[in-house]
Parts: sequence; C-alpha cells; structure tokens
Amino acid sequence: MKLGRISVGTPFGSVARLVAVDTAESRVIDLATAEILRRQAKGATQEGAQRLASAIFPGSMSAAIGLGDIFLEAAHEAVQARADDASTAISSVNWLSAIDPPVIRDGLTFVKHIKQFHERIGAEPTEALLEIPGYFKGTPFTAVGHDAEVPKPFYTDYFDYELELGYIVGRVCHNLTPDEAQRAIFGVTIFNDFSARDIQKLEMKIGMGPGKGKDCAFGIGPWIVTMDEIGRLDDLEMAVRINGKECSRGDSAETIWTPGESLAYMSISEYVQPGDLFASGTVGNGSGLEIGRKLEAGDVLELEVSRIGTLRTKIGPPEEKRWWPERRQKFW
Repeated sequence: MKLGRISVGTPFGSVARLVAVDTAESRVIDLATAEILRRQAKGATQEGAQRLASAIFPGSMSAAIGLGDIFLEAAHEAVQARADDASTAISSVNWLSAIDPPVIRDGLTFVKHIKQFHERIGAEPTEALLEIPGYFKGTPFTAVGHDAEVPKPFYTDYFDYELELGYIVGRVCHNLTPDEAQRAIFGVTIFNDFSARDIQKLEMKIGMGPGKGKDCAFGIGPWIVTMDEIGRLDDLEMAVRINGKECSRGDSAETIWTPGESLAYMSISEYVQPGDLFASGTVGNGSGLEIGRKLEAGDVLELEVSRIGTLRTKIGPPEEKRWWPERRQKFW
C-alpha cells in the first residue's frame, strides 16, 4: 500500500489528512472520509463515525502507525469499501512530508558513496565505519514533502542534495536483533538529506556531528510504500534529475550494514518509536559533491526510486540574513 499526507484547506486553516495513493488511477483516497462513509453504511451516526475515523486516521502518520495493525487493516477496508466516494485527483493535492517523524536518524551504509565522498575530500574512510552503523540525529521540524520549495540557506556557498532511502519504524524497538528489527520496519520512502557542505565541514572538525549543515531541510516523500508492497530493498534503481536533465544514477545494491542491522543498533539501550525515520545514507552518485554540482536558487530537483516514485523540490531564494556568529579570538 502507498500512504501519504496532504494539506487540505478549511475555514479554520489548513489541516493534514492521511491518504492512500492509487497511482494506477492517478488519485488519492482520503482515509478518514472513506472510513466515515463506511461506518455510516454500517449504521453509525455521522458524529460517531467521525470520532472513530479521526482516531484511526489522524493528521499524524506517526500517530496512526502507533496504532499497530489496526491502522493498515482499517486503511485497506476503507479503500476497498468507499474509495470512489473519497477520491481526489493526484495532480490537485498539496503534499506534506510523508511522515511526521518524532526523530530523524541518518546513517552511512552505501559503499560506493563512502568511497567517492572520501575521494572528493581527499581523505581515507575511518575504520570506525566497519565497527558500528553510526548515525546522526536531525530535527523533524524542517521536513518537507513533494513539490515543496526549500530556500537555499544564506550561510552556504555549497548547497547539496543526498538521495537516500528513508525507512519508517512500525513499532517500539528496544534491544532488538537485526531480524527482529527488519520485521519492525513499516515502509520505505525517498529521503533527501540536504547539506550545506561548507558548514558541514566545519562542524565535523568540531567532532560533535552535523547540525546546521543538515538541519536546514529534509525532503521526505512523495509517499510511503509499505514493506509488503516494496519487496526487496537491494535492487532499487535510483536517479537524480536537475532541471529535467538526468545527472546521475545509482542503485541500492551494496551496503556495509543492512536496514535491520542499522535499526537494531539504534535500538540498543534506547526506545525507537513508531513513525521514527532512519535513513540509509546516500546512494553512490546520489549527491552533488560526487559529480561536482551545487544547487542554486531556481533549480528543480527530482529524486526517483523505482517502486516508490519521484520526490521533487524547488530551490528557492535565501531567507534574509539576520545574524551569523563572528570568529572568536584563539584562546590556546
């Protein structure tokens, strides 16, 4: 099943709605509306049907996934019963980030990208990559969806994209084995780890991991494909287009850590939550750094993954500069 989030206008402002995506019919099905109609047909009052539908299909995808099997079971039943009465053309919807994750974690697993990234910066990969599936945590509050406009940060001269797979966690994970963790993955989406490369370089020298070099934006979408539909994760074709021209192509074949191993490591002495997103790291050829391409205002970026879809983002002009730290005097 393909599941997404859209923004719908109301007299009181825009609200988020969960939808099932029917690419064959080029439509989305509002799950709450379909469930209300299904329940009313079974004798529920409109008020009662609305209460139940809003509980099963809230505006938060993370909250819905937290319901467990009830969410997907109800989604399939609602679509089967009343899809035609709750549909909107896919071309007319306003997409939100496919998941509103409590936490974003991003790793580094694709062998080709690791090699090419380090060749570009003139360094050897650290052997720590072979010891643990490391990751950083990013803010969920700058996540954007399909067709969003992302301002180029005013503080960077090297704004970059990173084509990745985003794995959505389906249940609470704590001290899991890789096999258990693999079964806990709800679905997969496209993840764009935008990067301010020059700021990232400074931050990595400090040794506390990336912050401002990453948290300006995370692209997530256009929708989530559940694990029963996506199938294998090691044979996905992945491509990047800028302004309509393909500039690189890769695949998901060669990683040093599997998704199950990455999630199992994240769950050690920690509680990973339903709706959390953890990412694969960049696919080989999946970043501008590897091909010598920077993002500029006006660029239209398209990231495509087979069996998922295409995540499109427009790069907008920088926000107004209000303040930036000045270099301090050396104190040692």
